Amino acid sequence: MAHKFLIKKNKAGEFVAYFTYNGESIFWTEGYASKASAKSAIESIKKNGPGAVTEDDTVELTEGP
Repeated sequence: MAHKFLIKKNKAGEFVAYFTYNGESIFWTEGYASKASAKSAIESIKKNGPGAVTEDDTVELTEGP
C-alpha cells in the first residue's frame, strides 16, 4: 500500500503522526507527549477526514478591460 500513517519521535522527544505516500510525508500532526495521543490523532483523521470539505482561500486577480 502506498499510503500509510507513521509515528516517529521529533527532536524534542514528542510523538508525531505522519501521513505518507510512496515514502514522502504529505502532512503531519503536532507533537504529542504520548504515543497514545498520536494514535488517537490518526484515528480522528481516519474517522473525520473522508467527509471534510475543501475550501479555497486563494484570491484570483483579474485584469480589467
